[in-house]
Amino acid sequence: MAKVVVTGGSGRLGSYVVEHFLESGYEVVNADAVKPASSRAKHVTVDLTNLGECYGVLAGADAVVHLAAIPVAYSHPNEVTFGNNVMSTYNVLEAAAGLGIRKAVIASSESSYGIVFAKRPLIPQYLPLDEEHPQLPEDSYGLSKIVNEQTAEMFNRRTGMQVVSFRIGNVITPEMYGNFPGFIHDPAKRKGILWSYIDARDMASACRLAIEAEGLGAVVLNAANDNTSMDIPNDELLKACYPAVTDIRAPLDNFDTLLCNKKAKAVLNWQPVHNWRDEVK
Repeated sequence: MAKVVVTGGSGRLGSYVVEHFLESGYEVVNADAVKPASSRAKHVTVDLTNLGECYGVLAGADAVVHLAAIPVAYSHPNEVTFGNNVMSTYNVLEAAAGLGIRKAVIASSESSYGIVFAKRPLIPQYLPLDEEHPQLPEDSYGLSKIVNEQTAEMFNRRTGMQVVSFRIGNVITPEMYGNFPGFIHDPAKRKGILWSYIDARDMASACRLAIEAEGLGAVVLNAANDNTSMDIPNDELLKACYPAVTDIRAPLDNFDTLLCNKKAKAVLNWQPVHNWRDEVK
């Protein structure tokens, strides 16, 4: 039985990732500063900004899924967000490399493109927005994710460790679908995330597939469900909120996601299966 350490396994996404790996037959350790109210996985309370503690919690693991982070811009002082997110990721990968762990997944973010938390207007240069789109954040959270992606590339160059960096969209758990009727008809809401979302269950399966894949090196993948979170067709959304975006590089039929997930689907043979329309009455 392979052993996987999930950092941040007590969080919104992490709890689903932990459960999915357990259901898939893995031994799972949840490494988090907060102990969950209930979990079938072993919990280790850990400070990931301490390199020694990272070595301790990763000892004996075959792979690591690193989700722990300050999860949003401006919830903490900028330097705290940057320092925590960058050093925890560096430490996790440094310890993994030192222990001979060959597989890692880290949580990057769609926020790294800069649109989400932009205080000055910023629009996509083209759509659908894929992994080649420039990353132009003006916040320390988005910047920390870019640094973490480059840290992953560095460890791959040094050790050959496979590291998949997921640029994760807005994570939605099943109970959160009850909030959808409040915004699905308002183009102005959620425009900063290009109306994208990723079901926690689909994200969990992507993490497992990334750990099970071979020969990926250091790769960055957008993670989003196949459709937008809106009940408004894309042409109307763009006309209302991004009329200046004229470089459209693929057909945008009806409700197709604008945060392109084609690379993740091709590289991992992954298919998100949850659709908010099946959840919202």
